[in-house]
Amino acid sequence: MLKKVFFALFVVAVVACGSKPRVNLDVTEDALKPTPQHAVIAKDVVGLFESVSYKKVPLGDSISSIVFENLVKAIDGGKNYLMKSDIDSFEPYRKTLAADFREGDLSAAYHMFNVYMKRYVDRLEYALTQIDAPHDFSVDELYVYNRENEDWFADEAEADDQWRKRVKYDLLNLRLSNTGDTAQAENMKTLRSRYEYLISVAKQTDTNEAFQVIMGALTDAIDPHTSYFNPFFAQRFNEEMANTFEGIGARLTMENEVVKVAEVIVGGPVHREKALQIDDRIIGVAQGKDGEFENIIGWKLDNAVSKIKGPKGTVVRLKVIPAGEELTAEPKIVSLTREKIVIEEESAKAEIKEVTADDGKNYRVGVISLPKFYIDFEAYRANDPNYKSTTRDVRLLLDSLKQQQVDAVLMDLRFNGGGSLQESIELTGLFIDNGPVVQVRDTRNRIEVNSDRNNGVAWDGPLGVIINRFSASASEIFAGAIQDYGRGIILGSQSYGKGTVQSAIDMSRVISPTDRLLLKAKADEVGGFPTGAPQFGQINITMAKFYRITGSSTQHKGVTPDIVFPSIYAAEKYGESSEPSALPWDQINPTDFRPVADLSHVVTELEQKHQSRMEASPSYKFLLEDIDLMQKREAETSVTLQEDKLKEEREKNRAKSKQREAAIKAIREGAPLELTAATGGSAEEFDFILDESIAVMADYIPLAK
Repeated sequence: MLKKVFFALFVVAVVACGSKPRVNLDVTEDALKPTPQHAVIAKDVVGLFESVSYKKVPLGDSISSIVFENLVKAIDGGKNYLMKSDIDSFEPYRKTLAADFREGDLSAAYHMFNVYMKRYVDRLEYALTQIDAPHDFSVDELYVYNRENEDWFADEAEADDQWRKRVKYDLLNLRLSNTGDTAQAENMKTLRSRYEYLISVAKQTDTNEAFQVIMGALTDAIDPHTSYFNPFFAQRFNEEMANTFEGIGARLTMENEVVKVAEVIVGGPVHREKALQIDDRIIGVAQGKDGEFENIIGWKLDNAVSKIKGPKGTVVRLKVIPAGEELTAEPKIVSLTREKIVIEEESAKAEIKEVTADDGKNYRVGVISLPKFYIDFEAYRANDPNYKSTTRDVRLLLDSLKQQQVDAVLMDLRFNGGGSLQESIELTGLFIDNGPVVQVRDTRNRIEVNSDRNNGVAWDGPLGVIINRFSASASEIFAGAIQDYGRGIILGSQSYGKGTVQSAIDMSRVISPTDRLLLKAKADEVGGFPTGAPQFGQINITMAKFYRITGSSTQHKGVTPDIVFPSIYAAEKYGESSEPSALPWDQINPTDFRPVADLSHVVTELEQKHQSRMEASPSYKFLLEDIDLMQKREAETSVTLQEDKLKEEREKNRAKSKQREAAIKAIREGAPLELTAATGGSAEEFDFILDESIAVMADYIPLAK
């Protein structure tokens, strides 16, 4: 437990410097502190906000208060660690944080983070003491697991009681799933290991991670899509955008402070050379053929991964304990040459679904699933003829589907959060001959029309696009253009509503010569980062707003489908309209474009047929039940700690789930859709939205012809 004398170390020290509080950061010997590099980055990011961002927000008192609230929410949004006294002690920073960032002064923000980290470790250490304490599972008491709307802990006794219940709940969960003769001892060991691991990870938190959280509080106050990425996260973001990374071709995880192989990526060096297998443990890393080994046991996963990854063509050697052997066993040495790895599972994929329409005819619908809009910018700029991109992949899939004589194509963009603006334009060009796709207004109110300039199409047949509440940005550009041209039918639920464009800026381009000299003089205080990562990180800053060719912004409103399905995700909780700092909806003049068709009458007929099916569909009833259940669960904040009662509740839920699975299986066996081997017809793979969208396409095919 946190002693009063220990907590006294966190009291804010106010210095006679006007009314602005100053902080003594040396609360403990191991307190995290900002580096000179962090100070320079914070100051220059504020400069970008106030000069070149689309919003151009001056960082006054009102923004400072938002930054303050964001930081409190970021470190302890669940109110599980901090005390009310901590929040009260932070209050003097509410109106000064923004000005501090402008000056590169991060002391107050780091103080808040350090207090949180101490409270976090303290709570977990207290939890360890409660594992061996007696717990009466026959007592009917509630554990409030969602404390967002609760008050902050008034004192240590209240915090202790909450965490006593947390431990009791964790033990009860283990108790209900493990009932063997030695269950109690095993459960206690499992929980102790879990908490000790969390403490170990917390104690490895470094200043760069703290800086990432602190900068997130600042950027979120400006707008929800402006983000600063420290060098580690910048490298990860750029790899995700490219759907590629350079390394050995294995996904790694951490178990008991040892790096373990979780997955081998097909086609990579590890897979091709059969060098590693799942559950192998990597305990040492050396660079090149002659480099010295570094022991990475106990390292954070990100740090270990940054040593193992590296530029293609370079050699990395690994000390490996094979799966199943003791950690004390003699390690084998594995030498691998790094390569560019393509992340295929996040690339576009296609499958063919066969459906019998209401008129008795059979149709083949090609479904292309697209998780995001990706492009390997580095390879593209280097004129690599085989660069990885969404449009190139989808074009190949369309060629394959045409060879297999599909009657329609359905693009599935559900949960596609966007990505490359360029790719959304080029992908649209696969379905329209040529013409404008999206309008972009910059910070000077200049409007640029981005167009597909390539003649011809890759697919001119019936087209559908499925979207949902998490289809955003590039997905909305594509779906909006297809809808505005009358090129296809949009199905699903209202999209996210992200109508802004971000530019990725390497902060190295922003740092002034004076600050560079300062940082050079203090080089020993600047942390190291992964090879190839931007030295000062990267900011993705909102620099423009996009509009549909009709002139309407997708901001807040998103894209409304032609055939609307009920959404399991409430608009007031998810999407742009739920973001307090989001830009408003507006509109500009439309641009000149020639629609492919007017589908209004077709949509009316499709909607009528769709509604008729829904009225008689037991699957539709399941969807409505799911929505109702989701809303009820989101409203719940507590759970009983009485064993018999919790067991009874879970047994009822399991029985209901089994009944549902049986009903779904019965529906599937009699459904008009022929299941592919990929789905297998299991209840887990039940996707009513996709099934009904394919049925709508079956209605659309004869109308399109």
